[in-house]
Amino acid sequence: MTDMMSEAFGRELVTRQTFTKEGVWLPLLAVHHMNAGDPVIRDKTFTDCVIEGPALVLAMGSTSFDSCNMGVAADPRSLLYKAQGPMLVGAIGLENCHFVRCRMVQIGYAGTDTFLDEMANQLIAAQGIQA
Repeated sequence: MTDMMSEAFGRELVTRQTFTKEGVWLPLLAVHHMNAGDPVIRDKTFTDCVIEGPALVLAMGSTSFDSCNMGVAADPRSLLYKAQGPMLVGAIGLENCHFVRCRMVQIGYAGTDTFLDEMANQLIAAQGIQA
């Protein structure tokens, strides 16, 4: 049995650049990045994965979501969060990460106003809800 909190497992997880057809518990990935001295998850590609929270992610740089199921909510705007001050404390930073055909579970999203507007429009259009 793999000890997911071991230093060796954490080092291996942090150095990986690609994740394919697997479950990824985002809080665990974030903790291992912080333990390695980097508070942001950077430059990773996730393809056909289940990305699991609970988590609030802050999309930075060129982070993208291509053909992903972003989560379930009666009103998809409930998945979106806007910082109320100059920083967003407690969010998992994703910088230049790419998600392709992933399914997000218990994930909320934060980012620039442009990111949030685009995400809201896409989510609302996907569910046919009036803005």
